Amino acid sequence: MHDQIRNELREFIGDNYLFGDHDRLPDDEASLLEEGIVDSTGVLELIEFLEDHFGIVVGESETVFENLGSVGGLTRFVASKTLAEQTVG
Repeated sequence: MHDQIRNELREFIGDNYLFGDHDRLPDDEASLLEEGIVDSTGVLELIEFLEDHFGIVVGESETVFENLGSVGGLTRFVASKTLAEQTVG
């Protein structure tokens, strides 16, 4: 499950923030903000993608660097949220 989520996130980020230049994607733990890939508006777009694509709800308290700042963080966050949704649903 993690690999699929990671791949879908990398695809979205490469297509939408790097205009298809997937070679510029940083390592999974590199900061998307510090690398200049995502800005504050981009974070909002990313949250919308997470909610629409993965069917999760991102709470205001969850909009922290640990969850949204890197591909690795995003992958872990989405995996934990989808697992929680499956457990509840």
